[in-house]
Amino acid sequence: MLARSIDDVDLPQPLLVDAARSAIAAGEPEAARDHALALQRQLLGPVINATGVLLHTNLGRAPMAHQQLATATNLEFDLETGKRGSRSKHAAELITRLTGAEAAIVVNNCAAAVTLVLAALARDRAVPVSRGEMVEIGGGFRVPDVMEQSGAQLVEVGTTNRTRAGDFQAAVDHNDVALLLKVHPSNYRITGFTEQASVQQLSQIGPPVVVDLGSGLLDEACPWLRNGRPQWLREEPAVRQTLKEGAALVTFSGDKLLGGPQAGIIAGQADLVSACARHPLMRAFRPGGLVLAALQTIALAYLSRDGDAIPFWRMAQAEPSELMARAKSIGVGRATTMMSMAGGGSLPGEEIESAGIEIDGDHTEALRDEPLPIIARVREGVTHLDLRTVDSAHDPIVASAVSRLH
Repeated sequence: MLARSIDDVDLPQPLLVDAARSAIAAGEPEAARDHALALQRQLLGPVINATGVLLHTNLGRAPMAHQQLATATNLEFDLETGKRGSRSKHAAELITRLTGAEAAIVVNNCAAAVTLVLAALARDRAVPVSRGEMVEIGGGFRVPDVMEQSGAQLVEVGTTNRTRAGDFQAAVDHNDVALLLKVHPSNYRITGFTEQASVQQLSQIGPPVVVDLGSGLLDEACPWLRNGRPQWLREEPAVRQTLKEGAALVTFSGDKLLGGPQAGIIAGQADLVSACARHPLMRAFRPGGLVLAALQTIALAYLSRDGDAIPFWRMAQAEPSELMARAKSIGVGRATTMMSMAGGGSLPGEEIESAGIEIDGDHTEALRDEPLPIIARVREGVTHLDLRTVDSAHDPIVASAVSRLH
């Protein structure tokens, strides 16, 4: 009876029953609706990202929309021959066109990409890595742990702040080395008295060079952007140029600077990519058709040089003056300049000029309680809503929410 009284909450009947029982167990049956709404809010759903962090890991990193019909696809069917095809075509072949790689395959994230490369090409053999590049990514995952699980043998070379090509050469001289691994420290920086071996230098030593770029910038020139490469990307290495410098393989994420779905991509020499594709772990790491179709959509936008079709780059390209005009048009709160950041473990320390609104006090909880939750940030007792990461279609929702705070 109590569950039926709250059936206007958009949840299946079994979950309404759970909410009613939870309220009764808490001795507050009159709060059954609140329990149902709390349960509803625990489900995966949309929010408005007003944090100014474009690739907010907790908010799903790169935002993107993808739709497809509920129909069969040619995921593993060759339309030309009528025989079984490969899911390693489609999006992966578009990635090769974009990066200049001989071949590519797609897995479910970048950690899986690195693990697969090491397991397929370096099991029970040595892989030198600079001590300054033994990174930890989100969730406590560390390069040494990934290498251990792959079966590769880690050989630390150099020091935290200085590693030379000669350090890698010494490791090759004294170990059965399968690969040289270079990891781009995308979520931190070491400055001052530093030195690192370049990809070009490493490629002269002998073993194949694998570069984990992580963030996934495709091309330094950024030909898909209206004004070319922005200043905040000036030091970010790109896949195309890294391959040209001599990397045998490059691994990178799909949901960071690429602006697509969560995925990991391995691109480079055809024989090495093929060895990875044949490894038994590929079966466990391969993504489904929805991810591959979404990645294909993003790749086609890049080939069309249409950065505005990719939500991440559309946000990144917005002019500060445009954002300030939106902030003033919202009409509540104080319109002010702000600084956004890429986020997602990318471009540490780099900021992007932005604009938004600020309200005195900490209102983050009230904004999260909105029907369409708004995620903001607080600094020195002031709530900041950065409009660079807010779709302009949501400005009226933001305005209404802020007006209710006063």
